[in-house]
Amino acid sequence: MPPKITSRSGLAAVALTAALLGAGAPAAYAARDAREAAPAAASPIAEGRSYIETTLLFGTIRPNGGPPVTKKEFRAFVDEFITPRFPDGLTVEDAYGQYRDAHGTIERERSYRVTLLYPTSQSRPNDPKIEKIRAEYLKRFDQESVARIDDRKRVDF
Repeated sequence: MPPKITSRSGLAAVALTAALLGAGAPAAYAARDAREAAPAAASPIAEGRSYIETTLLFGTIRPNGGPPVTKKEFRAFVDEFITPRFPDGLTVEDAYGQYRDAHGTIERERSYRVTLLYPTSQSRPNDPKIEKIRAEYLKRFDQESVARIDDRKRVDF
């Protein structure tokens, strides 16, 4: 239980303290908000160059039957078809995903995530290369789709 304030001067002191604390709160929040909203230019990442990050999601289940795409088959696809188009580098990650197939069934599958990074100036020449990769995977492994996600990034190596 808080102490009982009996004098007018004590009551005035409590009121003044509360007023000062309350007045300081908006200033403190404003300072915090200004720090959080600082422009990206203040970040060391802003020193990087403008790149496009393209992520491709490759499933392994064959919707019309047949064995799933094996790790060996996928690695061969990367070596034979993706790497020659993007020899400067790429990232391949094992993943697990799900989607609704053309028959309405939710399919859960082992999948692969391939990330490509390239300067924004290379966007036009790389677009047909990426579309060829997607089309070849569909054809070669009897797939319904290969998801593509493009995003602008600041990158420094």
